[in-house]
Amino acid sequence: MDTTSAPPAAAHPVDVVVVGAGLSGLYQLHRLRELGLATVVFEAGDDIGGTWYWNRYPGARCDVESMSYSYSFSPELDQEWEWRERYASQPEILRYIHHVADRFDLRKDVTLRTRVTRAVYDEDSHLWRVSTDTGRTVTARFVILASGCMSVPKDPGIPGADSFAGTLLHTARWPREDVSFTGKRVAVIGTGCSGVQAIPVIAEEAAALTVFQRTPAYALPAHNRPLRSTDIAELKARYPEFRRAQRLSRGGTVFEPPTRSALEADEAERTAAYEAAWDSGLLSGLLRTYTDILTDETANETVAEFVRSKIRSIVTDPATAELLSPRTFPFATKRPCLDTGYYATYNQPQVTLVDLRTTPIETITPRGIRTADGEHTLDAIVFATGFDALTGSQLAVDIVGKGGVTLREKWADGPRNHLGLVSAGFPNLFTVLGPLSPSVLSNIAVSLEQQVEWITDCIAHLRTNGLTEIDAAPGAEEDWGAHVAELAARTLYPATASWYTGANVPGKPRMFLAYTGGLDRYREACDAAAHSGYTGFVLSTLSS
Repeated sequence: MDTTSAPPAAAHPVDVVVVGAGLSGLYQLHRLRELGLATVVFEAGDDIGGTWYWNRYPGARCDVESMSYSYSFSPELDQEWEWRERYASQPEILRYIHHVADRFDLRKDVTLRTRVTRAVYDEDSHLWRVSTDTGRTVTARFVILASGCMSVPKDPGIPGADSFAGTLLHTARWPREDVSFTGKRVAVIGTGCSGVQAIPVIAEEAAALTVFQRTPAYALPAHNRPLRSTDIAELKARYPEFRRAQRLSRGGTVFEPPTRSALEADEAERTAAYEAAWDSGLLSGLLRTYTDILTDETANETVAEFVRSKIRSIVTDPATAELLSPRTFPFATKRPCLDTGYYATYNQPQVTLVDLRTTPIETITPRGIRTADGEHTLDAIVFATGFDALTGSQLAVDIVGKGGVTLREKWADGPRNHLGLVSAGFPNLFTVLGPLSPSVLSNIAVSLEQQVEWITDCIAHLRTNGLTEIDAAPGAEEDWGAHVAELAARTLYPATASWYTGANVPGKPRMFLAYTGGLDRYREACDAAAHSGYTGFVLSTLSS
């Protein structure tokens, strides 16, 4: 039957659609409930949890300390939940998310196994029409994309994958059932943070593990351990003060900022500072030592060489140690990784490292992987090839704004928005943890609360003042994009080909995608806009 001219299905009206039921989406739902708004959350997965639902690969855990990587909005929640480890594993974080959802009765407004496929703005009614892959359609005044900054897996782009007779897995879409590698010949492709976490755990079980590395990572020891009751009690006693400090901090973590250049210290002093940071088990420990690690190449090289020296001290084979030593990009201009035994894994006799810069993969075959040096026979292949970061989750939805312009069309040369929150021409469409905000350069838990609260207050302001929509002013949007780019240009970040710049996805526009000015300055900019009547935005009513 020809349905091309059939009228659209009747749409159920709600006040707000939230896309995604991870940490951001659930907190956004909680805050919208306080406004009395009819809200529906659409989640593509079989359960809530977002990143911590999908990323179930072996070794998956957070790289921010558990007691910092958690909601701060409820003092009661802070006191009642007890983390088990310094760095929580995926199962523990997912249990925490489930606890929060149950404690605040959030599940009843979440629709699972439902992916938002399209959102079209109606300029006459000032409503969004949101379509899903189940056929359900709703209209809403507001749409909030809480679908994550790292939620769309990157296609490995390796020919022949469909022909492989063994098991194919992706770290970002790990099956819910247990996966056994006992007695198997396993390959891991990719040595970003997911690979760095998974490789030591897989190596413990596999008969043979071959790691295919294109670019080595800077990996720092987590020194993970169970949390002592005294640790927990001490922080809980000062949680209110600690949470305030987090909110006002540069990156959502609390520390004493450095005051000196690395080049002002002599080698012995620098080495002592770097050793202390290495032993701290903190992802940002080395960055905290001196003021210019991310702004001066010479200063950065002192840290990079320190990490390389650590790799040489751990990996017994000098040739392997050199392959694992990053030399083509400054330290931390690709996201560093926290590891547990990563480099030592390569000392095990069943573990082999393949350098894809000299022996690239040609194809996946029914038997395994063929490189320029020959075929590797395998039983399982694990893709740890990362994500289409920051913009991928938004562009995965066919979003149509004013004048029939799609978000993909508008962002053809890179994302444009004001304050990382609203893109001009797409009114009442908000993004949490999207591009041109601090997001991936901060403690996500602190960033998402700040943005969710700003969005909630904005919607409350509109409703209180009889206003219908908020849109970004094109001039303010251009100014914000220029400001973000100018701040990034003061650092070493933009020159490195990374997912921070979109370089990991073929055809993706190259630009630095996050705000480098710090969460504290970003919060000030957002608050200033709101307190001045939403400067940089255009507010209007149905009749205007």
